[in-house]
Amino acid sequence: MPIVVVDWNRCSGKGTCVEICPVSVFELQELIHHPETLKAVPVKMEECSLCMKCVPICAERAITVKNDSAI
Repeated sequence: MPIVVVDWNRCSGKGTCVEICPVSVFELQELIHHPETLKAVPVKMEECSLCMKCVPICAERAITVKNDSAI
């Protein structure tokens, strides 16, 4: 299963990853302690097809995708 991680310190919440992901892995969500601050959240990690489209599209370089099948 793929592991998708978003570094919220880098994520600007623009949603380019949400738009480009062909299998809707990401959603923009408000942070609990900072309402009105949107961040990308991988909500359907198990759907990730490892296409890697989200990695280069993220201007902040906040997304890391790994395949854990080797673990």
